[in-house]
Amino acid sequence: MTPEEIAKLPYRPCVGVMVLNAEGDVFVGQRTDRNYDAWQMPQGGVDPGETPVQAALRELGEETGISPDLVEVVAETEQWLPYDLPHDLVAKLWKGRFRGQEQKWFLLRFNGTDDQVNIETEHQEFSTWRWMPVDELVENIVPFKRDVYIAVLKAFEGELA
Repeated sequence: MTPEEIAKLPYRPCVGVMVLNAEGDVFVGQRTDRNYDAWQMPQGGVDPGETPVQAALRELGEETGISPDLVEVVAETEQWLPYDLPHDLVAKLWKGRFRGQEQKWFLLRFNGTDDQVNIETEHQEFSTWRWMPVDELVENIVPFKRDVYIAVLKAFEGELA
């Protein structure tokens, strides 16, 4: 696809989930489809008829095994935050229908224990996971998502202090 064709594509509606443990660290997973270190927070598409918060809780369960009763929703971003995929990935993901994603982010407080996290789900997306200090988050994320992560941290900064 040419850059001009990609620029005409819409964004895929998506949610992102920032989960904080009691120490204030963030859940991140290492994607199974990467052969290099690329941590990310849980995220995924919004299904038809689903509200963004419903999608966030569903995606959280699908990717981490964390059930809704183990978290509380603390905040959400006011705006949807877009990011563009690198051009070489556009044709490979979502059958080339989207230029990237536009995400509504949710900040969740995890009230469970580490043994209640289970990334070995039906459609496993993470090969490993950890709790990462907030100040290490941006430098450990794939470069094309860094601006969104910076915006998420800014949106939730009052809750992260």
